[in-house]
Amino acid sequence: MNILSIITFLPLVGALVILALPKEKERSVQIVALLCSGLSLILSGALFFFFNRQTADMQFVERMPWIPSINVQYFLGVDGLSYPLILLTTLMTFVSLIASLNIKNRIKEYFFWFLILEVGMLGVFASLDLVLFYVFWEITLVPMYFLIGIWGGPKKEYAAIKFFLYTLTGSVFMLLGILAVYFKSSPHTFDLLILLQSHPTWERSFQILIFLAFYLGFAVKVPAFPFHTWLPLAHVEAPTAVSVVLAAVLLKMGVYGIMRVSYGMLPLGFQWFLPYLVIIAVINIIYGALCAMAQTDMKKMVAYSSINHMGYCLLGIAGLTVTGFSGAVLEMVNHGLITGALFLLVGVIYDRTHTRDIGAFGGLAAKVPVYAGLMSLACFASLGLPGLAGFWGELLCFIGAFPRWKLYTGVSVIGLLVTTAFFLRMLEKVFLGPLNEKWKDLADVDARELCALLPLVALTIYLGIYPKPALDLINATVGHMAGLFK
Repeated sequence: MNILSIITFLPLVGALVILALPKEKERSVQIVALLCSGLSLILSGALFFFFNRQTADMQFVERMPWIPSINVQYFLGVDGLSYPLILLTTLMTFVSLIASLNIKNRIKEYFFWFLILEVGMLGVFASLDLVLFYVFWEITLVPMYFLIGIWGGPKKEYAAIKFFLYTLTGSVFMLLGILAVYFKSSPHTFDLLILLQSHPTWERSFQILIFLAFYLGFAVKVPAFPFHTWLPLAHVEAPTAVSVVLAAVLLKMGVYGIMRVSYGMLPLGFQWFLPYLVIIAVINIIYGALCAMAQTDMKKMVAYSSINHMGYCLLGIAGLTVTGFSGAVLEMVNHGLITGALFLLVGVIYDRTHTRDIGAFGGLAAKVPVYAGLMSLACFASLGLPGLAGFWGELLCFIGAFPRWKLYTGVSVIGLLVTTAFFLRMLEKVFLGPLNEKWKDLADVDARELCALLPLVALTIYLGIYPKPALDLINATVGHMAGLFK
């Protein structure tokens, strides 16, 4: 059974069925979207029980010729780096579709584009041919452009165009890098597994140049400083569910690309760039936290906190240790769960009040206790409180980076302190003190919102108490990766 193809293209089947449905059949459109995305989630979850945790080899491999004249293949496979991200993608898309059930306008188009977006994201993590990887990478661009540009906020067109131009510009450089390694390899190939073995024959200057080409494509997606400026605007203007999947999955594509392609295929280029990478990581951590501290808009605050958390992933990668790599992958998963929950919670309050201004609230804990409890838990997880999922990823990133980058790791701790400060300030202004009478009739979270939030909250607590199941998936692969770089 070609299980990875089924997982990847089930959402496409749903999208095509939705296209065939009349736009008046809104409930049918929603059911089809949830059914196909849910089946993809169930199948990716089933792989958890068949995944071999003792090997770094690719598993569930599918390979067939696609464009034989230039040696392009349809080539899929997963390992301990990509499988957790596929699981995260299917979960967060399904949760986002539940959160999208309150969308009122152009429902058919909305769910169509959301399912196409899921196909692209899954394909990026499963692809082992660079042309296929690039095709799926570009597929994610168009749905996100329309999801922001049609269903977003007041500045939605500008936010969508900025996202599109930034990402497309980075992708052009990545395409040039793909072509360069194709013509450099002998025989010419786009097979990523072969290219990962070819680098010993490539001179340092070539690796540096191609590393920079790939890095520009990946850094925009992370987003790494100074290519981060599209992110806060895109988050603020995007509808809630789109913000969830943007933070939870799309940002991870950049970090994944750095680990899968740039590190494994271009080690001399990576080694040359390493001192710059750790500096960028520290800037992301501290600058992202300070920018979040300055925000009065809750959604913008959470958006800047994502820049901060992606800095931890880059710091873990820069450590070049098993611990650091494990921390980077675990941080990607944990950040997806926690920040996805935070964006959902910001959406809950915005749907009711039509404001995200932190100063507009006060005393809500007594009025909406369930909402206050869920928001507090998500904030504590994001700031890295022990016992919640966010703690382990950050801790492993710090431990993994410390032996090589003691000073930079020490400085990065400032980011933790600032993150704690802005989350506690937000909780105090929104939930404590006297109740703002304007919100005396505010309703607590409803059943639909709880259905979207509770799986994320449960996993945040579970992985905070017992991260071993996630680390077991990761360890063999990152152990092999760390052994490539001496």
